[in-house]
Amino acid sequence: MHDQNFKNLILDYPREALAFFAQEETGEDLKLARIIPIRQEQLKDRLGDRFRELDVPLLVEWPNGNREAILFVLEEETQANRFSIYRLAHYCLDLAELMETDRVIPVVIFLNPGTPKTSLQLGGDRHSYLEFRYLSCDLKRLSANDYKDSNNIIARLNLPNMHYPKNERLQIYLAAQLGLLQIEPNLNKQRKYIDFIDFYADLSEQEIIEFQTHYLNKEGEIMGLAQILKQEGRQEGRQEGRQEGRQEGRQEECIAFVSRLLRRKFGIHPELDQSLVILQTLPVEKLENMAEAIFDWTDVSDLTEWLRQQLLEINRAE
Repeated sequence: MHDQNFKNLILDYPREALAFFAQEETGEDLKLARIIPIRQEQLKDRLGDRFRELDVPLLVEWPNGNREAILFVLEEETQANRFSIYRLAHYCLDLAELMETDRVIPVVIFLNPGTPKTSLQLGGDRHSYLEFRYLSCDLKRLSANDYKDSNNIIARLNLPNMHYPKNERLQIYLAAQLGLLQIEPNLNKQRKYIDFIDFYADLSEQEIIEFQTHYLNKEGEIMGLAQILKQEGRQEGRQEGRQEGRQEGRQEECIAFVSRLLRRKFGIHPELDQSLVILQTLPVEKLENMAEAIFDWTDVSDLTEWLRQQLLEINRAE
C-alpha cells in the first residue's frame, strides 16, 4: 500500500520529488532537466527467475549539455529495520548495466524510524573492492514546522509523515491540505492527494470532529483559504508593481482559483457556466473579494446576484 502511494506521488510530481528527496544531488538546474520514468521490472537472466522491481527509477537528462544524465533510483521503505542494502545494491548494479551508465544515485525514503545499514563495503584485509551507500530521507526525523509553508508539494503532502508536537497535529493536517489546494490547480489531483493526506494523518473520530468544528465552515470548505490567497495576491502585487502583463497573470490565477471553488461548491449547473464567463471581465480586487464571499453563499442565485452588483458598480465607475 505505502509503496504504491509513493510511486504515484513521485510519478505525478517527479521534479518536486527529486528536489525534496535528493536535493543534495539535483542542484539548482533541475528545472532545466528532462525527467523520464523508466521500466520498473529489470530483465531476467533466466525466464524462471523472479523480477526484481524497483519503486521508481527516473532518468534525468540536461538537454543543454551542462551535466551528464543521472539515473535516480527512489525506493520507499515502510519499516527501516526491514530495509536490505544488499537488495538495493543489486538493483542499482543491474540497472547500471542495463542502462550502460555508472551515474546511478540510490535514494531511500524511510516512512518509519529505525537503524538501517547505511553503507556496504566488500573486501578483504588489504583492500576494499566494492563500496556502496545511498541518499536517505527519514521522514520522521524531519520537522514538519520547517516545511509547513513550503512551496514544494511533496513536502506539504508529507507533513503528516514528519515529526511534530502532538498538540499541533490538526494544524499540521491543515497545512498539508492548504498546501495541496494552493499549489495543485488540477481538481482530479486535489481529490487524489486529499486521500493521501487523510491516509497518513490517520485522524481519530474525535480529531475529525474537532477539525470540522474549528477549521471547516458549514459547507465543508477550509476556512481561511480565501483570505490566505487574498493576502498572497496582495504581497505578489506589491512585489511585482503595476506592470500590466503581470497583473493579467495574477488575474488568470484568481479566475482559475475562484472557478475551482465554485465548481466544488455548486457542481454542474447551467447558471454556473454562464457566470464563469463573466469572471473574465472582473478585475483582480473583485475576484479576491469573491473568493472570500463564496463561503457565505448557499445557492447559485447568490453568485448571480453578487455578479450583478459588481457589474453595476463597474458600470457606474466608468
